Amino acid sequence: MTKLNKDPSLTHEQKLDRLGEVAVRVGLGLQPGQELVMTASLDALPLVRRITEHAYKAGASLVTTLFSDEEATLMRYRHAPDGSFDVASGWLYDGMASAFRNGAARLAIAGENPSLLAGQDPDKVSRANRARSKAYMPALELIAGFDINWTIASFASPAWAKAVFPNETEEVAVAKLWDAIFAASRVDLVDPVAAWGEHNKALHARTKLLNDKRYSALRFVGPGTDLTVGLADDHEWEGGASTAKNGIVCNPNIPSEEVFTTPHKNRVSGHVTSTKPLSYQGTLIEDIQVRFEEGRIVDATARKGSDVLSKVLDTDEGARRLGEVALVPDSSPISASGLLFYNTLFDENAACHIALGQAYAKCIRGGDTMSQEDLAARGANKSLIHIDWMIGSRHIDIDGIGQDGKVEPIMRQGEWA
Repeated sequence: MTKLNKDPSLTHEQKLDRLGEVAVRVGLGLQPGQELVMTASLDALPLVRRITEHAYKAGASLVTTLFSDEEATLMRYRHAPDGSFDVASGWLYDGMASAFRNGAARLAIAGENPSLLAGQDPDKVSRANRARSKAYMPALELIAGFDINWTIASFASPAWAKAVFPNETEEVAVAKLWDAIFAASRVDLVDPVAAWGEHNKALHARTKLLNDKRYSALRFVGPGTDLTVGLADDHEWEGGASTAKNGIVCNPNIPSEEVFTTPHKNRVSGHVTSTKPLSYQGTLIEDIQVRFEEGRIVDATARKGSDVLSKVLDTDEGARRLGEVALVPDSSPISASGLLFYNTLFDENAACHIALGQAYAKCIRGGDTMSQEDLAARGANKSLIHIDWMIGSRHIDIDGIGQDGKVEPIMRQGEWA
């Protein structure tokens, strides 16, 4: 049995333990003496414990987990006074930012109910999200700037599982979703860490090719889409394992199939249609259609969740501009599963996507040491939000436009050309 083959002898508990190990060793690259700040829902407690164990085995000095509860979240929307939706726990996010500035790593466990807030007042949802985004910005800047090593992993909560497998019993749905998470995270293989090493090599080869090309823009064409995304001056493609400013190599997403870079905030034009629903802070937004002029969204509609989308776009000036463009082949393992996950961490790794809002400084050459003014001068966007949504499929073609105007195929029918 080779290291990259599946190991059929593994039990669920063994796979869960391996996911904890991969999150710590591959996702974070956690170092001896380093603190870890983790966020998770109460449902994710079994995975939290596995991660905590592996973090201490790796030499963590302290693991601090901040838990959330979806039922408590709903109680707020049902019973809290109206004015409370403009309030966020700034003290908490200030504390997280302080921990990061002092060297702590960051790990988030995703797995929330994608439709948790579907029946709640869109205005309250928007106000609460905006207040949280403002309070979270000091911590987000350190994450988006790759000042620290960070990663995201997932837990198969019952509500999420039923969204993915609505026709199954809860028990069967959860089991099927776990199988999908384990496969996408490569923990069902004989040697998951070696498998991630091979995968990172492939992603790095793709980023090298794109960086050598130095395209000035990408053009996406397909049903409902004709979009030209100008790339930031001195942009840098990234993908897979990356070195944070603190010198630690981490994989920011578990799983990850993308290569990504920074668009120029003023050089995006045309129209684009989403190819998968966007689950954002408990609201499902479907069939998004937007039109860009000079980098800014000037028209936006959605068949479902349009009220929330419009309020998201009004978060700040940067919310209507792009902070990321990412390429993922339609044949990626997550896409090949045929599942719609209603979870950005997975769905963004099944399709090419763009992100509204904050850009990654690391995707600008030398951006790690640049001021916000220098980053903006090269086209990097700044915003309180960073929201990925999917625009790729087997029906989308992508061209690279060179500095000299020459057009080359990058993807045809969703696959690398």
